[in-house]
Amino acid sequence: MPTLTPRTSRSTAPAFLKGSAFLTGTAVLALSLSACGSTAVSGSTAAPAGDAAPVSNGAAQIVVSVEKVNGEEQCVPDFSSAPAGPVTFTVSNKDASGVSEVELLSDKRILGERENVIPGLKAVSFTVTLTGGEYRLYCPGATTEYKSFTVSGAAAEASGSGVATLLKEGTDGYAKYVSGQVDSLVLAVAALQQAVDSGDVPASQKAYAEARPFFERIEPVAESFPDLDPALDLRVADVEPGTEWTGFHPLEKDLFETKAITEKSKTLAAGIVKNVGILKTRTAELEKDSAYQPEELANGASGLLEEVQSSKITGEEEAYSKLDLVDFAANIEGSQQAFEYLKPALAEIDGTLTEQISAQFESVTTALEGYKDPAALGGFKPYTDELKKTDAAKLTALIQSLQAPLAKIAEKVATV
Repeated sequence: MPTLTPRTSRSTAPAFLKGSAFLTGTAVLALSLSACGSTAVSGSTAAPAGDAAPVSNGAAQIVVSVEKVNGEEQCVPDFSSAPAGPVTFTVSNKDASGVSEVELLSDKRILGERENVIPGLKAVSFTVTLTGGEYRLYCPGATTEYKSFTVSGAAAEASGSGVATLLKEGTDGYAKYVSGQVDSLVLAVAALQQAVDSGDVPASQKAYAEARPFFERIEPVAESFPDLDPALDLRVADVEPGTEWTGFHPLEKDLFETKAITEKSKTLAAGIVKNVGILKTRTAELEKDSAYQPEELANGASGLLEEVQSSKITGEEEAYSKLDLVDFAANIEGSQQAFEYLKPALAEIDGTLTEQISAQFESVTTALEGYKDPAALGGFKPYTDELKKTDAAKLTALIQSLQAPLAKIAEKVATV
């Protein structure tokens, strides 16, 4: 069995997140941060409680340094509070190898996160719109995993400008897109269960490959439900001792490595169908409540590219089936759809950046054409060790050239 790199967000979510209320994409509903008066870690550069972060480019700016403080790995925010409204969290890892992720929590909800925050990599950011209340920063693996944060006041009402209207139309359109993908996923996993129950391994492999893209296109939304995402998409290295491994990937192992369907395989398939049904219910509620925010779409678009770099290019996502390029393409498509729904407003906000991102998406899509194989499961070449060796660096550079400009749009749409 291959060695897989853990994704801490899927294995170390605290117990109070289980069974949480629904959220939206990687950054979720504009809710509140914790005013429980965090005290700065001894030796850290964190500002004392009460100091409000400065506002720049229309958003309060918080810098979170992941670093060793007196020999302990910590997340150190430079400010412990901010005024209500858009808030940008910029995260970098100085030298704490045991911490690779920073999340923003409100009660049981993940409002925003950045994964793969590894020492030596450039800083990454996410922007959320917050109203006054109680929030916490969560850094899995840190000596002190939770840091309190205070937001004061109330976020301003959205303006009645043409750009605001375009953003609202974009979020409503994206909600329908997500619901459509989930509807298709419901049908696809039902076909997968039927194939598994029949004991037909080749048919089950085909059904598995056909189901995965629907999930991967909306992965940031699925990841925002801390109880559902681990149940559906956890890799074996992320499973905590004593915890049952469920979802797509243990079934993938049965179908593609063991190549045998057991009663356990059938139980896994039934569990996938059940949890996708729950996902459908929750995303329908999001659409009904018009719960998506523009910056959530932007953060999700960027987050999907992080998924590509962290697990698809490395070959860790589909370790048994080698369908990583199928997931890769679906992540890119999902990212592009989030961008396209924001595009009319973005063209008004920053036309040059919008054109740059559009052109880069075109370049990535064109490059992916070279990996298509109609005869292969999922329509793409298997991502073998040989292909990874020759093409991983090229694919990484391609994605990085898209992610750099795409990472700028969350703050822009949040500060209109």
